Amino acid sequence: MTSIEHPIPSGEPFDGERRRFLGNAARTLAAAGAWSLLPGASLAATAGDAAIRPFRIHVPESDVLDMRRRAAATRWPDRETVGDESQGLQLARLQALVSYWARDYDWRAAEGKLNALPQFMTKLDGLDVHFIHVRSRHEDAMPLILTHGWPGSVLEFLKAIGPLTDPTAHGGKAGDAFHVVIPSIPGYGFSERPREVGWGPDRVGRAWDVLMKRLGYARYVSQGGDHGSVISDTMARQAPSGLLGIHLNMPATVPSDVIHAINAGDPAPAGLSAPERAAFDALNAFFSKNAAYGAMMVTRPQTVGYALNDSPAGLAGWMYDKFVQWTDSDGIPERVLTRDEMLDDISLYWLTGTAVSAARFYWENHNNNFSAVAQKTGEIRIPVAITVFPGEIYRAPRSWATQAYRTLYYFNEVDMGGHFAAWEQPQLFASELRTAFRPLRAAL
Repeated sequence: MTSIEHPIPSGEPFDGERRRFLGNAARTLAAAGAWSLLPGASLAATAGDAAIRPFRIHVPESDVLDMRRRAAATRWPDRETVGDESQGLQLARLQALVSYWARDYDWRAAEGKLNALPQFMTKLDGLDVHFIHVRSRHEDAMPLILTHGWPGSVLEFLKAIGPLTDPTAHGGKAGDAFHVVIPSIPGYGFSERPREVGWGPDRVGRAWDVLMKRLGYARYVSQGGDHGSVISDTMARQAPSGLLGIHLNMPATVPSDVIHAINAGDPAPAGLSAPERAAFDALNAFFSKNAAYGAMMVTRPQTVGYALNDSPAGLAGWMYDKFVQWTDSDGIPERVLTRDEMLDDISLYWLTGTAVSAARFYWENHNNNFSAVAQKTGEIRIPVAITVFPGEIYRAPRSWATQAYRTLYYFNEVDMGGHFAAWEQPQLFASELRTAFRPLRAAL
């Protein structure tokens, strides 16, 4: 088997290490039998860019030890001068996390979880893209592509794979099964980093359709939150043949007058209902107190990247802050995610050296992801489903959703879960997708 090697320009951080572990990655997957989970006739290895190559992760031990050494050697700042998180993530909280990371965390366990799944590489529009592909044992399963966001990764969906692909083992019915495809956005995880501008949601959306067709899925559905919502919205606007519908857990429903009021620092528009006023207040608080991370990555991703790419503690603080704010946990993310799960995700960014390339996706998008006008939801003509999770950055009111998405056919508000819905509440997430996409199965 030929090795998988990402062409990365010389001089980039982690150039040699990244080449080495990506180059070693494919050499032993054949023994894992992952091809047995794929539709063999449509996925036979082919020459050229359409080839689908098995992929296996093995990060060199030297990289893991270097991560731990750097974390242990953190040059800590002085503590905040307030008794809350109004100045940002509190020193003691991050110190506890980074101390555990440096001394006791086991990256190999995360690596093992990923390597237990069928992973592949294929070239899409000139870039190598990493993806997980798990086929259900139920042959009439619905093909589903799941797209992560920031500061997430494909790791967000691991606990939902079982309930989605094998519903009968998780309280569901065989007729609700999915074949699941989970790609890493270019510049994230093990996908290749773009070396040119233009890899925004539109290009990713087109690439995802090519991926699904290459896998032999003529008809499929798409789901996403965060960047995944934006990409799913984009795919719905593009309306490629075979895309039956989308499901969103961070929909772009906010009307233009609300966006204008928030941007101008004005009071809420008159006449808002109680759910609409609650959404306005949540968004106003987010943009006034918690959105600086996004403004930095939208405008200066390279500048912030120097710190994120050089300091494990800096990267952990940048990401853990959002786990604190965006999970449905009253600010204690360990209530819904384990410390190891969060460090798996942070370590993935560190060990692949993708903190900067991931941030550049914000620069490429450069848009208000909550705005119905900015996301052009009025142009969508295929079926749209929405689930509102209570710990999301804002709870989309039904009234706004109906106005933003003219083809909305499913809307539900659940009582648990936050921004990382599949990660926090995988059973509930899977149940929502089963229900939401059930009416579309007749079109398969």
